[in-house]
Amino acid sequence: MRKIVLMMSVSLDGFIEGPNREIDWHRVNTEMLQHFNDEIRQFGALLSGRVTHELMAEYWPTADKDPQISPEMAEFAGIWRNMPKVVFSRTLKHAEWHTTVVPEVVPEEIRALKAQPGGDLGLGGADLAASFLRHDLVDQFRLYVHPVLIGRGKRLFPESEAPTGLRLIETRIFENGVVLLRYERDTSADTGTDSTSADTTADPDDA
Repeated sequence: MRKIVLMMSVSLDGFIEGPNREIDWHRVNTEMLQHFNDEIRQFGALLSGRVTHELMAEYWPTADKDPQISPEMAEFAGIWRNMPKVVFSRTLKHAEWHTTVVPEVVPEEIRALKAQPGGDLGLGGADLAASFLRHDLVDQFRLYVHPVLIGRGKRLFPESEAPTGLRLIETRIFENGVVLLRYERDTSADTGTDSTSADTTADPDDA
């Protein structure tokens, strides 16, 4: 069974972006870029909301034609272009670059996707992640904690009615001070219950 892996950069105080979607506080160097390439190329597909997908689709399909970009970024352009992608959106009707559009997060459909052969599924975007978390669909968390406090903005994790048990399985410190914390679900510590209905409370287009 494939895993759904939430892979996100976060500030030390828990934000993924500033109040105006700023991410200029990210500390990404060559070491991290190559790490991201090595990790993402192993996924079977990328899952995102419309906003995240459109931001990526504006740049990465032809990024490697720019002679000024780094070898690592050019490598990622090819990875992204050829990677199967699933975009959750109620407004987007069609997308290119090996992309499938679905209107909402339906747990039964996600579990069927997990049961297909192939690599794990990479999940991005706080709003979409919140929908997956509500339905108990996230199996692993890869958090890249940047050594900065941004004070306000969009938090990664929403409020929850019950704790979710996690087990630390890897840590890594990059040269620029970013720390990778990789956790898996510890179901023996969970006290919440799983929801099985379609998600109608969050708009995946925001992710």
